Amino acid sequence: MTGLGAVFRPQLPPERLRDVARLADQVGLEELWLWEDCFLEGGVSTAAAALAWTERVRVGIGLLPVALRNVAVTAMEAASLERMFPGRAVLTVGHGVQDWMGQVGVRAASPLTLLGEQLDALRALLRGERLSVQGRYVQLDDVGLDWPPPQAVDVFAGATGPRTLRLSGAKADGTLLTASTSPDGVRQARRLIDEGRKEAGRTEPHKVVVYLLAATGPDAASRLRAELVAEGLESATDVGVAGDAGAVAEAVRRMAEAGADTVVLQPTADEPDPEGFVRFVAEEVRPLVP
Repeated sequence: MTGLGAVFRPQLPPERLRDVARLADQVGLEELWLWEDCFLEGGVSTAAAALAWTERVRVGIGLLPVALRNVAVTAMEAASLERMFPGRAVLTVGHGVQDWMGQVGVRAASPLTLLGEQLDALRALLRGERLSVQGRYVQLDDVGLDWPPPQAVDVFAGATGPRTLRLSGAKADGTLLTASTSPDGVRQARRLIDEGRKEAGRTEPHKVVVYLLAATGPDAASRLRAELVAEGLESATDVGVAGDAGAVAEAVRRMAEAGADTVVLQPTADEPDPEGFVRFVAEEVRPLVP
């Protein structure tokens, strides 16, 4: 079965999250995804709150920019979430928006090297290993978690470009694709991910999660167009969907056929009813998606 989720966008104030998360749990939404966009809301703090307010919904963080935090801190946070809420937190790390990284003085000369070093160290720490590393960006001296997770924790990487997609295949456990990805883009991403996996000798499954920009209601088409223009995607083809549950479900199915394991529906930034959107995904779209 194709996984299905929805995004709580950080354009909403943090105090709105509790009602949305509780509703997601009540209506049976499988996954609720949160963002750490500068300078809106923190990813770990909001995820921890959403997990504490709910009982079953999985909460994804998509994504934590690696330049913003030491890998040991990320490992501590991830391990704490896993031990408190086993199997319910989905952790994604990535480059982040480079202009934002520059604004806070942490822009890396080689974002790809930074991400690769953090993925290696983060996954090892979460396996309970003790590390001494002297990399270009990651330096650890006999570091290990006192409270590692009792079982393996998957670490996803957010990726768009070819080199990052290959890196994700080689070093991450899954890949998160942005809402600018078409079904053909999912196919291309899968090919590049698999190239990285082959080069690294990895044979275990690699999950692909993709955001799908979606709008429903009487003004859905106009809101979708406005969002695409605002994101510089007005000329993009086969990106986003506007319409009723049937139209959205068909777009989800096309993403799944292209290679997505989970499709996370991303409302427009001006979505007038975030709770209604979550209910729409869980109660109207989910029954139509095999």
